[in-house]
Formats: sequence, C-alpha cells, structure tokens
Amino acid sequence: MTKQAKVLDDKELRRVLDYVATRKHSARNRALVLLSHGAGLRVCELSALRIADIASSSGEIYDTVYLKPEQTKGSDSRTVYLNTRMQKELAAYLKTLPRKNPTDKLFYSQKGSSDGFNANTLCQFFGRLYKNAGINGATSHSGRRKFCTSLSESGISTKVIMALSGHKHLSSLERYIAVTPQTIRKAIELA
Repeated sequence: MTKQAKVLDDKELRRVLDYVATRKHSARNRALVLLSHGAGLRVCELSALRIADIASSSGEIYDTVYLKPEQTKGSDSRTVYLNTRMQKELAAYLKTLPRKNPTDKLFYSQKGSSDGFNANTLCQFFGRLYKNAGINGATSHSGRRKFCTSLSESGISTKVIMALSGHKHLSSLERYIAVTPQTIRKAIELA
C-alpha cells in the first residue's frame, strides 16, 4: 500500500501561502493552492480549466463550475461549487492575467504558453512547492485530502462530500479522509 499524501493543517497551509506570496507568479500559485484545498479539484481538473469555465465575459466569477467529461478523471462531467472566499480569490487572480481570452487556460505555465500546465507538470509543481515551503510528505493530492478531511471534521455527511469531491464510491472517499487528532478529540467529547 502506498503512503497517503500529507493532509496539511491550517498552520502548514498558511506557511505554503506565505511562501507563495514571496515568489514569482504568486497570484497564480495562490489560486492553484486554494482551489486544490478549498474546492477539492484534482490536478487534471485544474490544468484543464479555461477562463470561460470560471468567469463570464464581463469577469463575474461563477459560484458553480461545470467540468466537462474531458476535463475530469474518469471522463464524467461534474459540478464544482465555489464558496464566496474562493470566488473572491479567483476574481483577484483573474485581474492579474496577462491575457484574458475566454478560451485560454486559466493557469498559464512559467513559459507563458497559452496551453498552460498539463496534469503531469502540475503534479510536479505542487511537489516542488510543498517541498520548498518546508512541508514534507505533501503531494498534489494533499489539497483534495484536506478538502475532504475538513468537510468530514465539520460533520458534513459522506454523501455530500462525495458530491463535492466527485468521488463515486465511498471506499475511494474514505482513503481521502484523514483521522486527525482534532477529529479524535471531537469524537471523545461526544462519548
């Protein structure tokens, strides 16, 4: 069995965001990290996003993103819901984009290519980012795991978490939810 990606606690996520703020492409990298941790998007989904997927032609950020089958794992369309904070983050990021053609990829690569990242280069990006921020054991799956774990710790039902994360099977979702000391403490207080 392979080792699971680390689930970052709030302090570690803050460390990553603080590191991102000091680097080139900080707005892009902040949006990538927050979409992974705050909306549970997979790297293949992040790399497939186009500007038109998240914003209207006037720049208004949608509260719901509809991913087409070719943008998802398993080639099944899915709906991603963006909370108010995520919408504000994306609006701020959109203002920094050098190009705003609706068909351009939302996340450009360092090379400035309109093709942007692909899933593989984005996996590598997340690995380097976490390592450079001093977070050991974190991978491109860490954001999704934090997303699912946070929802579970908040008492959200597994059916709702499955809908939000795009998991079709409970057994798949269960691998993403970490048992943290906070979860154990909450559980024992209920006993």
